[in-house]
Amino acid sequence: MSDKTKILNVELGDKSYPIYIGIDLLSMKSLFVDQIQGRQVMIVTNKTIAPLYLDKLTSILDGFNVQSVILPDGEEFKTLETLNKVFDALLEAKFDRTSTLIALGGGVIGDITGFAAASYQRGVGFIQVPTTLLSQVDSSVGGKTGINHELGKNMIGAFYQPKAVIIDVNTLDTLSNQEFSAGMAEVIKYGLLGNADFLSMLEANIESIMARKKDLIIEVIFNCCQDKARIVELDEFEKGKRALLNLGHTFGHGIENAFGYGNYLHGEAVSIGMVMAAKLSKDEGNLSHEETLRVESILSKADLPISINKTIDSETLITAMSLDKKSIDGKIRLVLLKSLGDSYLTDSYSNENFMKVVNSFCQ
Repeated sequence: MSDKTKILNVELGDKSYPIYIGIDLLSMKSLFVDQIQGRQVMIVTNKTIAPLYLDKLTSILDGFNVQSVILPDGEEFKTLETLNKVFDALLEAKFDRTSTLIALGGGVIGDITGFAAASYQRGVGFIQVPTTLLSQVDSSVGGKTGINHELGKNMIGAFYQPKAVIIDVNTLDTLSNQEFSAGMAEVIKYGLLGNADFLSMLEANIESIMARKKDLIIEVIFNCCQDKARIVELDEFEKGKRALLNLGHTFGHGIENAFGYGNYLHGEAVSIGMVMAAKLSKDEGNLSHEETLRVESILSKADLPISINKTIDSETLITAMSLDKKSIDGKIRLVLLKSLGDSYLTDSYSNENFMKVVNSFCQ
């Protein structure tokens, strides 16, 4: 293992697991073997990732009964129908409860694979191998798994922790610029919600990060995973502090749902959502105008949208937002900012200010 490889642990008692972050980790057989309990391995991937990395991963798992299932690519396929393709493959191959699933792909693949692992024979092991920046810094860590319903995003799922998260930053070489930028929304989120020093580091190095300098990327991913791990350790099932990780997501999920999954990438919708949250925070008397501009500036420098560039009316967006899992008794709860690097969850905001922000983004 390279001395540039970083390792951290998510400490959850008997559900604890390591996160490995480095270069060419897809060639490190020992990282995988140490987490595989039986002889049966099902690699779940999609039609975009399979031609790039499936053979490489399969080749290092000699000695195991390795099967694979290749799913369609895209948020719009994060459905019960797609999940059933994984169950079909497991059952047809007669996989038992000692089998291990490997999620090779982005956040959609990780969420579907994790939910399949949580459900198949009431729980089998799985390993996260995230191949997008968004999944590397966020969705692969913390054990959230699930699928979308046409009425709401991630409304069906389970908390189920992986055996390990193996992050090979070489997979970012084949990521499109749009997908890389979408991942940067989640990176910037960590700076805004609870790590002002990290935000300053991102601002100072944004050009090098967007140029995908690998040493810097490893540091960025490590910081994000470390911040998320510490929050998950305190609140595994999102009863309190973990909800802060949803900064921009209630607005963002509403945008994704209202326009139809796939019209906005998740990170793009979250970027717009964070700007909306920042503006509402300003109107609530917390952020200054300069701080709000600072949020817009770093998102723009990461080539992310900061406004809705399609037509939508306020009622449609609010209806979609009300389906968010954080809503309780019909009240939309939002993560807002006290300052850059300090966030809070609330449903006690001015409805007038809320409508002002929503109306300013809708047409």
